[in-house]
Amino acid sequence: MTVLIIGGSGFLGTELLRQARAEGWDAAATFHSRPGEPALAAWHRLDVRDPARVEALLKAVAPRAVVDVTSGGADWKVTADGSVYIAMAAAELGIRLVHVSSDAVFSGSRVHYDETCDPDPITPYGAAKAAAETAVRLLSPDAAVARTSLIVGHGRSDHERLAHALIAGTRQGVLFTDDVRCPVHVADLAAALWELTRSDAAGLFHLAGPDALSRYDLGVRIARRDGLDVSRLPAGRRADTRVPGPLDVRLDSRATQRRLSTRLRGAREFLESPESPESLEDGGS
Repeated sequence: MTVLIIGGSGFLGTELLRQARAEGWDAAATFHSRPGEPALAAWHRLDVRDPARVEALLKAVAPRAVVDVTSGGADWKVTADGSVYIAMAAAELGIRLVHVSSDAVFSGSRVHYDETCDPDPITPYGAAKAAAETAVRLLSPDAAVARTSLIVGHGRSDHERLAHALIAGTRQGVLFTDDVRCPVHVADLAAALWELTRSDAAGLFHLAGPDALSRYDLGVRIARRDGLDVSRLPAGRRADTRVPGPLDVRLDSRATQRRLSTRLRGAREFLESPESPESLEDGGS
C-alpha cells in the first residue's frame, strides 16, 4: 500500500511512518521547513496553503490513502484552509482520507464528549480545527475524522520535554492542576489511525486514552517514570491565569474503541515504567 503522510516530520507523523515501514508499505511524507528521517519515506516539501501544489502532489504520488496530521496551530490558512485543500484534492482523485483533529474543538462546558457532540471551540486554534473537520466531512463524506488529545510517548513529546525542562529549571512556567485531558500514547494512536486507514470506516472517531489527568498529574507520572525529583515540578491553576482555552475536556472514546482492535491504553498504564531504549530510538520526532 502506498500512503502519504501530510505533516510527516512531526512527532505523530514520524511514528506513523515508523509503523508504515514496519508493515512494509511504500510511504511518502510532506514537510514544510525540514524533512524527517530519510529512511522512513520519500520526502516532499509542501505548503498546504497552495491548493494547486496540494493537488499536484497527490497526483504525482498517487497514494492509496492520505493521512493528514498537519497543524499550523492558530494559523487559519494552514490549519483550516490547508485541510480543506487536502480534502478537495483527495475527493477529486478518489483517495482515502484520514484527517486528524483535536479535542480543542470543544469548550469544556460539558466535560465529557463523545463522537455525537458538536464542536463549540473557544480558541482560534479550536475554531480552525473545527472548521477543518467540518469541511472534510462535507467535501469527503467517505473520510475518517479522528479527534485526539494530548499525545505522549518515547520521552519525546512536548509534554514530556516540558516536564523535564521545568524540573531542570531550564524553562519557566507551571503545569496546571485544573487543565484535564485524556492522554494517548503515540504508538497506540498511530496504530489506531492505520487501522482506520486500512478500513472504509467514515465519520467521526475519538482516539484518546481512558484516563483523565491534569497536566500536572501527567507531569508527575512522567517524572516518576524517568526517576526525576517530583518536588521540583511547579504547579499552578489555569483559572488563575489569562491563558485562554478550555479547562476540563475528556474525550469519550468508548464507541470508537469498540470498533477497533487497537487498544488505546490509559496514561496510568503506559507511564508505569520506563520505555525501552528501542522505543526511544524508533519514536523520534
